[in-house]
Amino acid sequence: MTQRINYIQQSPELFKKYMEFSNQLKESAIEESIRDLISIRASQINGCGFCVDMHVKEARMHGERELRIHHLAIWRESTLFAPRERAALAWTEALTQLGAHGLADDIYERVRTQFSEKELSDLTFDVMAINGWNRANLAFRTVPGSADKAFGLDKANLA
Repeated sequence: MTQRINYIQQSPELFKKYMEFSNQLKESAIEESIRDLISIRASQINGCGFCVDMHVKEARMHGERELRIHHLAIWRESTLFAPRERAALAWTEALTQLGAHGLADDIYERVRTQFSEKELSDLTFDVMAINGWNRANLAFRTVPGSADKAFGLDKANLA
């Protein structure tokens, strides 16, 4: 795969602001482990190899178990995820694959049993952020692993 353009070099101020937004999410009410899971899952759905690669490495560096990462594609059938994680994954999938009629009430109600209003708002911003990154990296064919050193992902020792 060959990268089309380097959007970071072409739009450095916009990249910087979006990165600041994404970094601010680390202070949100959503725990790091859930942020890792939803970043991987949204990236899988969107087919963003760069982001799957990046977030798998981050999750491993944060202590996520390998089998749980493999089970993300089958999280509904897996017994490895807690109800709160399942709710976050359902919300992520619903927002990533919005249908013609928006978001169904039953999904919202199910997720609300696991998250406070503040947490659900923060979770939504997390999903928005990863979907934006997926779209930029897909549009310009960012090569998986190409930013490992810049983001400290070479320390994951997964290459």
